[in-house]
Amino acid sequence: MHDLRRQALESGKTVSRKARSRNASAPSSKANSAVNSRANSRANSRNPSRHGSDDEEGFLSDGTAWSTNSIDDILNNEDVDLPPDAWKAELHAIIEQIVDRKRSSTEGRADSLNIYVHILMAKYARDEIENRTTEILPAILRSIKAETSERETVTALRALAVTIVTLDSDDIYDSVCDLLKRTVSDSEFIQTKISAIHTLGTATFFGGASEEEAEDIMAFLLEVVESDGLSVDAHDQGGIVVAALEEWGLLATEVEDMEEASEAAMEAFVDQLQSSDSSVQIAAGENIALLYEKSYTPLEEDEELSEGEDSEDEEYIKDGGRMVKRYTVYRRQDQLVHTLEELANISTRKISKKDRKTLHSSFTDILNSVEKPTRGPKYSTALNDETGRLYGGGRMKVRINRNVEVRIDKWWKLQRLNALRRVLKGGFAAQYDENEAVSRTLPFTVSRG
Repeated sequence: MHDLRRQALESGKTVSRKARSRNASAPSSKANSAVNSRANSRANSRNPSRHGSDDEEGFLSDGTAWSTNSIDDILNNEDVDLPPDAWKAELHAIIEQIVDRKRSSTEGRADSLNIYVHILMAKYARDEIENRTTEILPAILRSIKAETSERETVTALRALAVTIVTLDSDDIYDSVCDLLKRTVSDSEFIQTKISAIHTLGTATFFGGASEEEAEDIMAFLLEVVESDGLSVDAHDQGGIVVAALEEWGLLATEVEDMEEASEAAMEAFVDQLQSSDSSVQIAAGENIALLYEKSYTPLEEDEELSEGEDSEDEEYIKDGGRMVKRYTVYRRQDQLVHTLEELANISTRKISKKDRKTLHSSFTDILNSVEKPTRGPKYSTALNDETGRLYGGGRMKVRINRNVEVRIDKWWKLQRLNALRRVLKGGFAAQYDENEAVSRTLPFTVSRG
């Protein structure tokens, strides 16, 4: 899996020439300072945004795979003579700096946490950090709780999220939940609140929360959406609402029966379709599509359709299965369809050309799924000239290596992919091969081409 290990999307360099020239087993703090400085400079050269960094980080598109850069280049620069596991010594040194708070400054801790995040995104390091968990987690949590600076806190939240995905432990949620919720509610920084919401979703999904605890977090997030952020002292902050919508969607993919929760959620999401922020509109629309998708389940072997009950589209019949509508997601569907049609064809010059294009693409898919809930994102209604059938779903793919690809033909898959990308960035493909927490979250298909 050499090719797989080399796949990554981040292009930030994390090891300086001086750091690479020293003994890999005994990195000096001076060299690591240079490492941190270069990594931080590169990492902070991009302004984070929901859509702006997607192309930059290799966001998937119809029929395309992730772009590839060398993880070795990221971690070892261009020195090919450096041992391939030199990153382990680097990680060990960084962990020592994170744990030893007495000898660190606020900026120094932020630098160390930043390089720690980049290594864990690019390399599967469970064996390297598992026996240091009792030191690493308290140190990260102290940086979050102290909130000495926005940069240190946000970086610590990212470090916590990637640590949770790396460890794949059921024992983390209980120790971090209360702190993360307080950070969302009480932090004075908007970006800290946003990062805390995302980390809370990651901890709930990957950290061992019970079904009841997950539902409590979903209720907390829904309140943020319903109040336009007011419930966490961030009124009319679009980034806060987007984060809450995204993490609610992630957690909803794990809930088997959404019938009872759909009514309140749909009211909140439909209301957010009127937002002036296109990112809020799209995140709400994707959750709407997910809820419609979840309202259909497979026909059981001993189950018969009632007379006049809708059968499913031919894509599913062709695959040997039929889907049945179990409940009504939204009672005012005609009004919803009208709103979605307007967004799919929006032409106002009050928003940028790029946002209009994104809205058109997103809401065409969302509208399609509301009208036909078994049709996932990028479902094509064009006819195949050879077979006479619809092309159907499966045009959105993430290629992992020559033989493995993840086909994003369901909204729940898209929600989970986006969540993993938020945590792992360009390391997603590399992690997919080794990290079970990643691979079991998204099933793969064997490529025959």
